[in-house]
Formats: sequence, C-alpha cells, structure tokens
Amino acid sequence: MGTALKIASDTDHSFDYEQALQRCAAGDRQALQDIYTQESHRLLGVALRIVRQRQQAEDVLHDAFMNIWTQAARFDATLGSGRGWIYSVTRNLALNSVRSGAREVSVDEETAEALDTQASMEAHHELADAFALHTSLGKLNDCLSRLEPVRRNCILYAYVDGCSHGEIAARTRTPLGTVKAWIRRGMGSLRECMS
Repeated sequence: MGTALKIASDTDHSFDYEQALQRCAAGDRQALQDIYTQESHRLLGVALRIVRQRQQAEDVLHDAFMNIWTQAARFDATLGSGRGWIYSVTRNLALNSVRSGAREVSVDEETAEALDTQASMEAHHELADAFALHTSLGKLNDCLSRLEPVRRNCILYAYVDGCSHGEIAARTRTPLGTVKAWIRRGMGSLRECMS
C-alpha cells in the first residue's frame, strides 16, 4: 500500500502552477525551483516513457525546464492549466527528440511558440477541471491500493518510472512473460475499478 499511496499523494494539490509560471515570467528563479521540486520526477517519467533512454530523458527534462523558464510569459491560463502546459512542453520535447533521433533537443523561437500554443490547447482539454482530477487521483489511489503489491509495483515501474517490460523483469527478478501478464491483469483490474 505504501508505494502507490505515496505516488498519488506526492502531488501537492494546493500548489499554484499558474502563479509559479507568472513568477517565472517575472524572473523569479525560486518559482522555477518550486516547479522543479514539485514535478521533476514525474516529468522525467513522462520523458523516459517516450524516449526510452535515461540520459536522453534527462536531457529532455533539462530542455523542458529551460523552455518553461524562457517561455513562461507565453503561458495563457485562459487556454488551460499551468500544470498541463508544463507537461505538454515536456511531452512535446520528448516526441521531438524521438522524431529527430538526436540526443539533444533544441527548439527555436518559432517552434517554441507553436509548441506553447499546442500545449496550452492540449492542457485545456486534459486538465480543465482540477477538482475532477483530484477526485480521479483519489479513486486511482484507492484502486492501486487494492492490487497485489507485485502487480501494483510493476504498473508503477512501467507508468511512473517509464521502465520497459524487460527492465521491470530485471528489477523484480521475474520472467518477462510473467511481468507482462501482471501488468495486463493489473491494468484490467484498474480499469474495472475506475469505471
């Protein structure tokens, strides 16, 4: 029960992402540090799931925070949430990294503006209602706590840490087929519990 509950409770629902982005836009470095402290480990997981290489994911995360710092003034709260915008910046940089096959992700001004606009629109649709998000996270937390610990851990390794099935098999010292089955059955149980 400890790991799943810790993951879901790590998100500080009182953290004001929009205000932090406004502070970044005003040149407040502490605001960027606050966002980093709040979200960096989850954003690294997002990047890792996409690029599949830790060093490349760390590079994407670095570039994402550089973009958050330099582009914060372009964030428009009327188009979506600050948290959604931050996640979209990271996800789009990771996707660009995979597409280009490059180890470093660099974004010119025009591309950054296009990404910001797209990210804001996606963020609006993904996280439009913070209360609904909080409620669903609470339910997810409850559903995760009902899973057998080994299945729960495999799911968290895959979807939070961004591990491949092979990496999970190595971590858990379990045959690959068993890990795949645990994840498949665990996800089925989560879907059933969440509906």
